[in-house]
Amino acid sequence: MAEFIIANMAPLMFGALVVFLLFGYPVAFALAANGIVFGLIGIELGLLTPALFQALPERIFGIMANDTLLAIPFFTFMGLVLERSGMAEDLLDTIGQLFGPMRGGLAYAVIFVGALLAATTGVVAASVISMGLISLPIMLRYGYDKRLAAGVIAASGTLAQIIPPSLVLIIMADQLGKSVGDMYEGAMIPGLVLTGLYVGYVALLTIIKPNTAPALPPEARTLRGLKLLLRVITTMVPPLLLIFLVLGTIFLGIATPTEGGAMGAAGALILAIARQRLSWKLLKQAMETTGKLSSFVIFILVGSTVFGLVFRAVNGDLWVEHLLLSLPGGQMGFLIVVNILVFLLAFFLDFFELSFIIVPLLAPVADKLGIDLIWFGVLLAVNMQTSFMHPPFGFALFYLRSVAPASIKTTDIYWGAIPFVCIQIIMVALIIIFPNIVSYGDPAEKARLEQQGDVDLSTMMQDGDATQAPTEDSAAGLLKNLQSENK
Repeated sequence: MAEFIIANMAPLMFGALVVFLLFGYPVAFALAANGIVFGLIGIELGLLTPALFQALPERIFGIMANDTLLAIPFFTFMGLVLERSGMAEDLLDTIGQLFGPMRGGLAYAVIFVGALLAATTGVVAASVISMGLISLPIMLRYGYDKRLAAGVIAASGTLAQIIPPSLVLIIMADQLGKSVGDMYEGAMIPGLVLTGLYVGYVALLTIIKPNTAPALPPEARTLRGLKLLLRVITTMVPPLLLIFLVLGTIFLGIATPTEGGAMGAAGALILAIARQRLSWKLLKQAMETTGKLSSFVIFILVGSTVFGLVFRAVNGDLWVEHLLLSLPGGQMGFLIVVNILVFLLAFFLDFFELSFIIVPLLAPVADKLGIDLIWFGVLLAVNMQTSFMHPPFGFALFYLRSVAPASIKTTDIYWGAIPFVCIQIIMVALIIIFPNIVSYGDPAEKARLEQQGDVDLSTMMQDGDATQAPTEDSAAGLLKNLQSENK
């Protein structure tokens, strides 16, 4: 029995984690408990030494000292202040008036506002709830199909997953050991293409079934001509300036993502003051929610660190590597299997859990296969979007259900989400077929390096806070060397 456990410690450990998660235990504690329990079993069986756990304090302090993670509370706070200061309401009203004369005009407004909110807030819950409260009753009042209205609001809210400054991309960059700035730059075009695909789907639907998304009647279009133009300028310019302040400075290399997040948080406060909507109540709510979300991320990261330390010490990384490298088809076979795996896991796990559990196991294999890790991270981030849209467990669907009127059934929300999940899958396929969609860094420099043959794209230097790509854990590797010397 002991020999069987020693020989299969890695698969047993991974299987136990899956069981814990299926039973509904909190992810952070399930990860940490698994790591500690299997670490103690390994020590008892002589597979590991107690020195292994001496690496934990240093690793946990390393998490606390990670400047990249500071961007999470900054961007979260920025998004919450903007959402509570009524920016979403103003944008939806203005763009709804602008596109009102067109069939599907309100749906287009929701998609464009979803993209703008994604570029300013980066928080899915805030986007979905805001648009659900404001747009859904109006869309239903003017005869929009229930399924289309629900689907377009949920899908537009999830654009915050892929359009910078997305929290997912910050965590993905941290787990892959790459620059957040490069990850943001690489995700920008796929995010805009996905927005275009949503618009294209609505346009196609209005041609095939015009009654599903009628134009606003003349009496509902209260703004015209110069008044509408003035309203568009005063409503659109401030958030666009904030987007440039945050993303423009990061892309131009003027600021790091953490500094960009700090400027964004300050900019959001200035906009709220300018709109005369900043209050102590708003500030307190935003700070409390930011503190909760940041603590949630750090706890999961600490748990995944404990799990990862022990998992690598029992050669779990080599077990996963062997499984994935033995797949037929090389790079393409690996990408197809990994994307199917992530898509299926997204039914049960959200993007935080996928980022902290699955990505660290996949990254070393992708690196060995010569896959650029920035490109791989963006591909997984697009795939993980489906975790918010999957019936019946998608969080975006739950957020929308919480604010939708009783006339919309839960099944309407589920059926409305399915076409947009299919569009997200098409976007994953497009990134694989046309890898240059994910573009970052200096193209001329990349071309020169490729021609010289000195380095591969996957080893391009990253700017800002870039670090080495994840390799075998140093503490676990040192332990293995000590064990081999003792033998």
